[in-house]
Amino acid sequence: MQRSGVADLRLHPGRAPSWLLDRMKRMADALFVVMVDEHGAAECLRRLGDPLWFQALSNVLGYDWDSSGSTTVTCGVLRSVLQSSRHGLAATGGKGARSRRVPEDLQVLGDQLGFGDELTQNLIYASRMTAKVDSAALQDGHQLYHHTFFLDTENGRWTVVQQGMNGGAGTSRRYHWVSEDLADFVEEPHSGIIAQQRCDFVLDMTARASRGSRETSVALACEESPGRLRNLFYDCRPSSHNASLLKWSDSPSNSQRRFGARAASIPLHRLFPDHMDWDAVSRVYDVQPHDFEQLLAVRGVGPATIRGLALLSDMCYGEAPSWEDPVRMTFAFGGKDGVPFPVNRKTYDEAIAFLNDAIDRAKLDQKTRLDAFRRLRYCLPMSRAQPNSQPMV
Repeated sequence: MQRSGVADLRLHPGRAPSWLLDRMKRMADALFVVMVDEHGAAECLRRLGDPLWFQALSNVLGYDWDSSGSTTVTCGVLRSVLQSSRHGLAATGGKGARSRRVPEDLQVLGDQLGFGDELTQNLIYASRMTAKVDSAALQDGHQLYHHTFFLDTENGRWTVVQQGMNGGAGTSRRYHWVSEDLADFVEEPHSGIIAQQRCDFVLDMTARASRGSRETSVALACEESPGRLRNLFYDCRPSSHNASLLKWSDSPSNSQRRFGARAASIPLHRLFPDHMDWDAVSRVYDVQPHDFEQLLAVRGVGPATIRGLALLSDMCYGEAPSWEDPVRMTFAFGGKDGVPFPVNRKTYDEAIAFLNDAIDRAKLDQKTRLDAFRRLRYCLPMSRAQPNSQPMV
């Protein structure tokens, strides 16, 4: 995964004013005409899958750089302006109810574009699996509320941009997917994730380090009858009446092996679910999935079921999942000292050059172009660093 990580994306209430939306739409239309003509629709999809480039695009269009609306409003603008005949691209989805209409919209688009049933169903599956992965296989405390599906209308390539929120913390987290580079839906699938900060003890079943846990979870769900798995679940669930398990969980060696040195600060009830959807578990047993992706795709399999299977795999068979947050970069702290990694200057330079060229070639009035150049200059974190400091990635 290209770990292009974290920025302040605060949850901001309210709506973008109509005058701003009209302006954003005019600029987005002009920019994408130039970018598709110059670089092709496939390259534009790849760029939308880069969190930093997407953030720069949002700023160029005129949105606040540190707002969760940089995702929702920008995606809404692109959904309204992208046209197959003009840009070779289309977009569907959005917040709430709009996100749930994506499969239906893709069916309509597939019929209109003559994709055929197999390709159309593959697109619908991709939409559902990207949402399922970021809500159940990657558990980071953010609940998905936005899902936009960008489509190359010539060949069916796609990019997904979706966002989750943590209402209690007032933060959001954006997930990017690109079909062109996607080898597997359940192992290191993202083209990038951007959020406010790294979280402690994120259950990441998509990590390479979770491969053994994924395989054992599938074996447990397929080989143990639902009744027996249920008994195992309640036998293993930590409680005040299960002193031996609490002692095992709290032992230094097991805690450090599974959760690291800070394990003592993690309440067990946050890790082990109170219940699982046993109807979903029964469906999994009936389906007998061959791998974790097929298990995840079963109707009703959600975060609690995945977390329960992962922890049972650890407790019973020693196959621990990854608890490392896949995000590897933050603008919110350490942005000028190279922590945790130094910035990829080439990536920043390419993003700036790509948008600079599009702005320069777009048919925009002089003031609009100058405003766009000014916003691009100040939107990326590298420009916020001191002259003699090293920005971070």
